[in-house]
Amino acid sequence: MTFNAYNTLMPRICIVPYVQGLGGVTSFRLKFEDGLRARGIDVTHDLNQPADVVLVLAGTRHLLPLWKARRRGQRIVQRLDGVNWVHRVRWAGVRYTVRAVYGNANLSFIRNRLADHVIYQSQFIKAWWDDWYRPARVPASVILNGVDLNQYSPSGLHERPSGHVRILLVEGSLSGALDSGLYSAVRLAEKLSQKTRVELFVVSRVDKRAQGRLRDRYPFRIQFMESVPREQIPWLMRSSHLLFSAEVNPPCPNSVIEALACGLPVVGFDTGSLSEIVQGDAGRLAPYGADHWKLEPPDISGLVRAAEEVLDDQPRFRKAAREQAENTLGLDRMVDEYLKVLL
Repeated sequence: MTFNAYNTLMPRICIVPYVQGLGGVTSFRLKFEDGLRARGIDVTHDLNQPADVVLVLAGTRHLLPLWKARRRGQRIVQRLDGVNWVHRVRWAGVRYTVRAVYGNANLSFIRNRLADHVIYQSQFIKAWWDDWYRPARVPASVILNGVDLNQYSPSGLHERPSGHVRILLVEGSLSGALDSGLYSAVRLAEKLSQKTRVELFVVSRVDKRAQGRLRDRYPFRIQFMESVPREQIPWLMRSSHLLFSAEVNPPCPNSVIEALACGLPVVGFDTGSLSEIVQGDAGRLAPYGADHWKLEPPDISGLVRAAEEVLDDQPRFRKAAREQAENTLGLDRMVDEYLKVLL
């Protein structure tokens, strides 16, 4: 494997915060750090250690050490996700609302006062931040997330059913105020089940009460798993017929990118960044049919037609999904684009 040459006078990148778990930020950190080390670039998570550049993954509560690093001459590059917004249109509880408001304030402060460069994960995110918080005073780049095309691949073991259709959802949370996408998936599965056997496989945090209510109400099979080990995700995606992208206004969903790499076509509403990622026959996007910023009930009919088209020609759509990932969503491409900004 051949990598581009970078400035050897800047061999260390500080990445903060040091996030762990199964979320998208952790996934990015782990694969990005692997890409850096493969290129001979050192990584630290301590803002007090020498480093030539600091990459802030969204926000951090350690603002004083970050400010001190900037005063020492270290460049601050902020990688921005979307704006917290659901609490503005639905009651999400005190805890969620406080965290969302604080999170937006923290992200905005770093963007406006500390960052020397901002990397947005999609054009949609950049336009969103520019619209709600005005354009940043510093240079900006847009770099889509990437995926390891060897780890996430159509090649490998799978248990894709032949007697029924498996619709997969992989989201961080579909509980509480974030459950609108779950009910869209259920309505989609209900419509499809009128013509064929359907299984809805949900990997996400979902309220226990909602799980029981949905299982009892609908005749098709619904499986819930709160999480799946990261290494099992490719197998699960190869074992499904389509991924439904459930989030409304998704910033740059890793699950969609991973699905395409595994040759799993994606179906969803045409909101957020999906049209930047799911192109050609990699899947089908349907008009939302209502005001998605108000989380109004969507028009399911277009979504059903999109899913039926994908299910009727699996070989064509699975092939195109993988090609889309190979052409635009590889991990090496993403790491190289980040290094053009960082070093």
